[in-house]
Amino acid sequence: MNPVPNMPDSQQGIRLGSCLQLLVNTLIYRVGRAVIMFIQMLSLPLVARIGRAVGGLVFHLDARHRRVALKNLTMCFGWEKSSEEISQIAHENFRRIGENYLCMVKTAGMCFEELKHHLEFSGFEKLQQKGDKEPALNVVAAIGHFGNFELYSRIQDIRPDLQGATTYRALKHPAMNRLMQSLRGQNGCLFFERRTQGRKLRELLNRGGTLLGLLVDQNSFGLRSPFLGHDCNTSLAPAVLALRYNCQLFSIICHRVELAKWRLEVGEQIPTHQSGIPRSSQDIMRDVNRELETTVRRDPANWFWVHRRWKEAERTRPTSDPVAAIPSA
Repeated sequence: MNPVPNMPDSQQGIRLGSCLQLLVNTLIYRVGRAVIMFIQMLSLPLVARIGRAVGGLVFHLDARHRRVALKNLTMCFGWEKSSEEISQIAHENFRRIGENYLCMVKTAGMCFEELKHHLEFSGFEKLQQKGDKEPALNVVAAIGHFGNFELYSRIQDIRPDLQGATTYRALKHPAMNRLMQSLRGQNGCLFFERRTQGRKLRELLNRGGTLLGLLVDQNSFGLRSPFLGHDCNTSLAPAVLALRYNCQLFSIICHRVELAKWRLEVGEQIPTHQSGIPRSSQDIMRDVNRELETTVRRDPANWFWVHRRWKEAERTRPTSDPVAAIPSA
């Protein structure tokens, strides 16, 4: 590339750097698209098996995330499970993560007629039904990193009366972010970047008839609340939005049924009012955490243990027996 005449060296360097960055981003995007197209050509069960094999290999190679998973599992279950059991759960967790991530790529390109043989729905009759003369209400779904969690967007395929929506945080790398967005929203579910598109989300909720899914199982400032016996930062967003826009509030979980098969299950409604008076956001989110705790205990390998959920509590023990405080599944 020839320098531009009469352009200062600093500007030429910036221009060259921008061109190289654009070239790298384009290359990453095209390679990524080729990989996505190849995965989407394979059958879903084969993709799931490849993902499990890759996840099992990563368990042995990725020492940092393996330590995080083992530390989290030991902190939560160390007094009721042996180290061998914890290691087995962690190993299966990595296989599940590999299976789910590759299957996300495959299922994103599947129409509902193809996907419905691999997906079950349970409890969706609990969600509000829009009457002919009734105003369209909203539903807030507290969701988490369970199973193939990108399948939450497929709820709209069985409940077209509700406009599916969720929030996301854009990736720093533009090519990777573009790839992720190319996989999302193909069935009409709306995705809002949580830092820049809050106004558009509020406009949607003001119109009514929205099913808004919010991930609530990551470290997020808002509330210090117990989860599996240890305090952690918990987002208040589901409770705040449910109260502000008069929404029904439920947990919705993606369970792995078997290889390349999942079930989306609606929990019991979480009350936002008591005797006609709004409950506090803190109390509502403690109920949400209890719902997720029960789900984790039903199938520990189905959750995302490689995330540092308890950053401030990793070296502490609970003040009481966490098992006794968790309701039975």
